[in-house]
Amino acid sequence: MRRARHGLAVYFAVLIPLSVALEAVMIAHRSIGLAPLLMWVPALASVVARSVLREGVHDVSFRLGGRRTLPSLGAALLFANLVGVLAYGTAWLTGLVEFTAPTSGPGAMPAGGSAVVYLAVTLLVGNTLLTLLGVVTALGEEIGWRGYMLTRLIDAQVPRPVLVSGVIWSTWHLPLVIAGLYAVGPNVALSAVVFVVTATALAFVLARLRLASGSLWPAVVLHAGWNAVILSVFDRFSTGTHATLWIGESGILVAGVTVAFAVVFTRGPWPIRRASRSPVGD
Repeated sequence: MRRARHGLAVYFAVLIPLSVALEAVMIAHRSIGLAPLLMWVPALASVVARSVLREGVHDVSFRLGGRRTLPSLGAALLFANLVGVLAYGTAWLTGLVEFTAPTSGPGAMPAGGSAVVYLAVTLLVGNTLLTLLGVVTALGEEIGWRGYMLTRLIDAQVPRPVLVSGVIWSTWHLPLVIAGLYAVGPNVALSAVVFVVTATALAFVLARLRLASGSLWPAVVLHAGWNAVILSVFDRFSTGTHATLWIGESGILVAGVTVAFAVVFTRGPWPIRRASRSPVGD
């Protein structure tokens, strides 16, 4: 317990000032161009903490874990799609948000195309190519958040460690939300509150995948898939005056569906595997 608390102290001593500095630059320049760099700060903080305490990296864990991990990887790939279909589908069908294919910019629908067919094609791209590309940045966060901080919160005997990890993770994003650079709707305060709810609920799912599988990869895949499918696909097909009130990472419907899934997905006893000890091909 004492060692875990020491590690967390070092981790946050690196994470907080670096994150504050990068987010301050982004806010000052009104740009999220440094977001990929910011997403690797948690990984850097964990590397420093491991180095100071002379820990290895086995418990990250980078092993796939064989057949035991396959259900977790499948759940990771499906999660964002299920949230998108239910939350955005409800918004479109009720008229709260308009279903419109993007007609300008990268990935715009060709003239004369069907919006429904184009959504299906875009989802295919989002679940494959965009998710694969998103792994590059999602890995930086997950190495730090679920690969180090989560297990150390458990070892340090912090009460409700998964909840605490989710609150910390969501709060880390808040300066950009409050500044109006990320996941912001018509009311900044409401956006901040709803975003914390969504991110904290998502953190429960990420933690369950990480701890149940003993592998970091299901969490990485879910994180990358969420960014690719929710932000790069469903958001782009949604327009309307009050669209961001209902959908997006600070949208009420997305928050509600994510919380519901998190409650169902995380029920029951949790196995805690810090690392997968099974060969990749077992």
